[in-house]
Amino acid sequence: MATTRTAHTEWEGNLLDGKGLVTFDSSGIGEYPVSWPSRAEQANGKTSPEELIAAAHSSCFSMALSNGLASAQTPPTRLQTKAEVTFQPGTGITGIHLTVVGEVPGLDEAGFVKAAEDAKANCPVSQALTGTTITLSASLA
Repeated sequence: MATTRTAHTEWEGNLLDGKGLVTFDSSGIGEYPVSWPSRAEQANGKTSPEELIAAAHSSCFSMALSNGLASAQTPPTRLQTKAEVTFQPGTGITGIHLTVVGEVPGLDEAGFVKAAEDAKANCPVSQALTGTTITLSASLA
């Protein structure tokens, strides 16, 4: 069964001086302020589209990797995934780097790296972001 998740943003003002509020409608987990300075300079307690993409990508990748490892009879004890989304004003998103460290009993480093590469290629968020260069560092704890 397909699912649809929604969020919305209310924006006031122009790009440079304006501000917005992102609301997570489906989950109801909250509202988060967003602004151009929080995107192009320092976060200062506000989020950005790139941080939201990083959250989506790190969680999707972790789920895909966990599933792939479990399907191969080597379920992970723990996965810690970081997604770094780089934004260059005037250019856009220039890349995403995923870093994952895993605790996977019975699996060697080469097997873990192979599973992580597969998850990077096949998680739905990676597939949605195919116009962006996605790199990966994977290691066992």
